[in-house]
Amino acid sequence: MNFARINGATIHYRHRPTAGRPTVVFANSLGTDMRIWNEVERRLADDCTFVAFDKRGHGLSELGDAPQTIETHATDLAGLLDHLGVKRAVICGLSIGGVIAQCLYKTRPDLIEGLILCDTAAKIGTAEMWNGRINAALSEGIASFADDVMRKWFTPDFHKNRGEELAGYKTML
Repeated sequence: MNFARINGATIHYRHRPTAGRPTVVFANSLGTDMRIWNEVERRLADDCTFVAFDKRGHGLSELGDAPQTIETHATDLAGLLDHLGVKRAVICGLSIGGVIAQCLYKTRPDLIEGLILCDTAAKIGTAEMWNGRINAALSEGIASFADDVMRKWFTPDFHKNRGEELAGYKTML
């Protein structure tokens, strides 16, 4: 396991260099950790230098004292790339990871070789939607909306045939 002190928080990351190959950084969705990229890493083992990380407050990364904003997460990612000595990378951002990738491009374009934006937008949801989710998590626990999240993330076929994996993904929330 690899950890680095970035922007006032200890960030958990995985870095698998492959000589002569481009660096691809994987930024995952809200409420997940870098385990979602395990199969991707396996399939790309010979094709790129692989970097994945747990956003602050996710997985094994500390929350830290900085405000939880897209800008903070982008600053963390820039700090991680600087820590690893990565000068330019392709950033693959899923959902909120895509928003972070766009913010990184805006603030540190020198780091960006390219963007792969998956199931994302310039802005996801409304303040009302996010506040509702926060209030539900605080008052009823994450379990109160976990099944809805799983239905949005995975197909009915996945639910039917890959129950063990589904249970594992649910633990990330």
